Amino acid sequence: MTAFGVHTGLQNTTIDELKDLWTRIEDHGFDWISIWDHFYAADFGGTQCLEAVACHAALACHTSRVRVGSLVYCVGYRHPAVLANAITTIDHLSGGRAELGLGAGWAKNEYDAYGIPFPGPKERLDLLEESAEAIRGMLRQERTTFHGQHVQLTDAACDPRPIQDELPIWIGGSGEKRTLRIAARFADGWNVPFIAPDTLAHKRAVLAEHCAAVGRDPSEIRCAVNVGLCADEDALRAQFGAMAEFVRPGTLIGSPDQLVDRIGEYVEAGADQLNIAMRAPWDLTLLDLASEAIAQLR
Repeated sequence: MTAFGVHTGLQNTTIDELKDLWTRIEDHGFDWISIWDHFYAADFGGTQCLEAVACHAALACHTSRVRVGSLVYCVGYRHPAVLANAITTIDHLSGGRAELGLGAGWAKNEYDAYGIPFPGPKERLDLLEESAEAIRGMLRQERTTFHGQHVQLTDAACDPRPIQDELPIWIGGSGEKRTLRIAARFADGWNVPFIAPDTLAHKRAVLAEHCAAVGRDPSEIRCAVNVGLCADEDALRAQFGAMAEFVRPGTLIGSPDQLVDRIGEYVEAGADQLNIAMRAPWDLTLLDLASEAIAQLR
């Protein structure tokens, strides 16, 4: 059965606004709420953005039912052992509802502003692969020793353990050669943003090929897609700014019936989960509309 969630951006908003939004999402019956990991606005439109780990913890404390995820933590911003400890604490704060998303990172302006080295794609993907393996070990083993090129752990413990025996780990991204292969090896879920249903179906098939290569059943990996939701073209540009053209293929625009049909296309393409990606200024009428459309598909 397909799950439905809302991915809440942290730019140009306040904690009070986010709490009100999270309450409304949970009251509408969604299954999932997630946060992102940026230091600045993701559309390069400003610098006001709340920090991800702190907001993930706030989300865990403010909700009571939904799964609380991250799409996705940038592995270049935090040491994997530190992130493993943080997500374990969030799992305790949520009563066992936390999920951890990891990505290679892409916002060079944030790396540069904060003095974090921004290597080329290969090295960032190498770090993602090592981080995913190391974090998986820390979350699921009593002790973890890992010696990679970028990550070094020696008899490392994550104590107390997460409430969940197998806290779900997600890999985010669309790259077919490395990212999907990393997902096949280490992920419980794969997340991709703003792509059309036919593209999702293609990439899911590529993921299945990588799973076959490593001897894994692809049904073990949940596939989630983040989609935009806008009333019209003006709203698309207002919400996503410089990223409007990038997100357009994966944005829902139209009447309630059109939304139902489009969401149905994603489900047919293999989406185990569909997340409405929202960012301030929050249009709560659209959230209500999405809830009504999803109710027809449950």
